[in-house]
Amino acid sequence: MIDKIRLQDAIIRPTRRQLLTGMASAGALLGLQGTSFAQKRITITEGEFAPVPIAIPNFAAGTPGDAEVGVGVTQVITNNLKRSGLFAPIDQAAYLEKQINIDAAPNFNNWKAINAQALVTGRMTRQANGRVKAEFRLWDVNTGQQLAGQQYDTSADYWRRIAHIISDQVYERMTGEKGYFDSRVVFIDETGSKERRVKRLAIMDQDGANVRYLTRGADLVLTPRFSPNSQEITYMEFGQGDPRVYLFNIETGQREIVGNFPGMSFSPRFSPDGQRIIMSLQQGGNSNLFVMDLRSKSTTRLTDTPAIDTSPSYAPDGSRICFESDRGGKPQIYVMPATGGGAQRISFGEGSYSTPVWSPRGDYIAFTKQGGGQFAIGIMKPDGSGERILTAGFHNEGPTFSPNGRVVMFFRDPGGNGGPSLYTVDVSGRNELKVPTPGFASDPAWSPLLS
Repeated sequence: MIDKIRLQDAIIRPTRRQLLTGMASAGALLGLQGTSFAQKRITITEGEFAPVPIAIPNFAAGTPGDAEVGVGVTQVITNNLKRSGLFAPIDQAAYLEKQINIDAAPNFNNWKAINAQALVTGRMTRQANGRVKAEFRLWDVNTGQQLAGQQYDTSADYWRRIAHIISDQVYERMTGEKGYFDSRVVFIDETGSKERRVKRLAIMDQDGANVRYLTRGADLVLTPRFSPNSQEITYMEFGQGDPRVYLFNIETGQREIVGNFPGMSFSPRFSPDGQRIIMSLQQGGNSNLFVMDLRSKSTTRLTDTPAIDTSPSYAPDGSRICFESDRGGKPQIYVMPATGGGAQRISFGEGSYSTPVWSPRGDYIAFTKQGGGQFAIGIMKPDGSGERILTAGFHNEGPTFSPNGRVVMFFRDPGGNGGPSLYTVDVSGRNELKVPTPGFASDPAWSPLLS
């Protein structure tokens, strides 16, 4: 059984939540054992882990002209699941069965023979009106049960996003965690020589595809951050005068000035409800944290110390913030109520700590740690316990979490005549991968799941 879902042209609808609700009802109708399967197949631990073998044959073509799109969808799903580190897609050359009929149950013996534990089948069909119908099914090879089934109707231009949504549904059914593939990353694209580097605000899909430039590079742009609805970005721009904080609407291309703040430091960031922006304002030799209400434009001071307080980040429930401060002598991470008040230091290791960011699921704070000539990316619990270094070297900086909190993206600059690149690493410290970008890239920020 395949649930039918229609995806509109301008922005894919229904919402992500409605998609997942449809999945749950499909499982109930079919009497599936999705949760128990996930517990049996993928138990994510911090120790040794064997990725789950999964077979993903090319999606069948409803008409001869759909073959290329079917192959493209299959490749995107395969790459997404492989890059997650939790799945091991089986080489298609090993398949005993090349043509798959999505309308019938597979011959599971053919897939058991190549040690597949899960199987994804699908079909792409061009409709008379030019739209595309996409169908997929996820099967448990060992039990012969269908774990998921979905059908989409959308513009042909959105086939890559369909592949990301299918990837998310496979990921969730087999891990019990939400996926992160249907999301975007905003970053600073860097081109030119080290002495004359041009920096442009850019956005792309989380896998590096569909890069789009949002600024022209005439002025210096820094610290882009997404709003909770994924449609707006806040960032800093240094032009001819004072630095300014901008709001940029990704869909319309419109931007507006949040305010002119002489001497402003880095990292304006949205509150979880999208109604406020928290920032650090420099005043003389120190800086303090302020929050601005985007509707009234009123600004409230949160800290008042003779130190440098910067890089604030909200907890996902909006009740607390973490930030960087040198009030203890060198940069460390502190946590305090979002309305201000007493701050508690949570980092106590050797070296200095900076650029803290709270995980979307609230369990970790990621940070940059500098010491011994290295820059490390690490995570710790919000009370400071459980500190763990995910990767170290020269020069790592600027962590940002995937929407499900499972993966951390950061940038690494090797120094010399080269430039920075983006990387991802699992919160367990496994599976470090380079993210493809057209040129040099720094300061990434991961969006929430698209709606």
